[in-house]
Amino acid sequence: MQTQAIRIHAHGGPEVMQLETIELPALQPGEVLLRHLAIGVNFIDTYHRSGLYPLALPAGLGLEACGEVEAIGPGVREFRPGDRVAYAGGATGAYAGKRIMPADRLVPVPIGIADELAAATLLRGMTAQYLLKRTFAVQRGQTILFHAAAGGVGQIACQWARALGAHVIGTVGSDDKMPLARLYCDHVINYREEDWVAAVREITGGRGVPVVYDGVGADTFAGSLDCLAPRGMLVSFGNASGAVPAFNPGLLAQKGSLFFTRPTLGHYTATRQELVDTAADYFHILEHGQVRATVQQHFALADAPEAHRALESRSTTASTVLLP
Repeated sequence: MQTQAIRIHAHGGPEVMQLETIELPALQPGEVLLRHLAIGVNFIDTYHRSGLYPLALPAGLGLEACGEVEAIGPGVREFRPGDRVAYAGGATGAYAGKRIMPADRLVPVPIGIADELAAATLLRGMTAQYLLKRTFAVQRGQTILFHAAAGGVGQIACQWARALGAHVIGTVGSDDKMPLARLYCDHVINYREEDWVAAVREITGGRGVPVVYDGVGADTFAGSLDCLAPRGMLVSFGNASGAVPAFNPGLLAQKGSLFFTRPTLGHYTATRQELVDTAADYFHILEHGQVRATVQQHFALADAPEAHRALESRSTTASTVLLP
């Protein structure tokens, strides 16, 4: 069986992405054939494409999609043809019309969740879940700092943090993103135009925050440390501005016995139960309206390079999907 897919044969800019016709292998035990309904576009996809996170070439791109089960391999009991499922993480290759996936990495999509929403936000939603509930368990009454609050993860996480009873300081990279972030943050700071470290200290009465969630990376690393209260934690979960520079661990002691962690979703959804529970928790809060997620950008699968250009130019808000 053949399908169209985005492939790269070299690392580089968006121009290395090519739409090709590929042959799908035969279904093996424990596998499912999916017809993709919508495909999520995430910043990590640009890292795979550029070589920041190098892939064995040639390679597909994309980690997240929603699809309909077309066929199941021997031994698959949890799903049947016609079921709507989603996945986030694992091997790259979601930028395709159809795909074969291990059944144990799929999660059922509730009836009330739209295809595009499941495809574009499951990765972000599960990321927000582990960040807020497991990497650093946010408590009612705490004040937290979340960078890139207008981004896909930021919008979900900031709303969820407020649902948990936290006060949220969000940063954005441009003034035009401030009105959006104000919808779900208690305070919004343009980290490119303002002395955001001083602003955080003023908001917290000089105490600092117990946790900073930082998906920006290099541009905000030093300032994030300076925003933390003693024994606070810097959760570095992304590199939108480049990788965090090497640093001497003694810096953490000097600035207040701080904690630094670089978590990834894969380590928080390593078992079947962790994966199912994490996704279910996100879908639950989405269905009950405590978090509202949106898909703002739509591109055809063939226009994946344009989707990457939009993402890297920081011109996107909320989530982006490719439509096969």
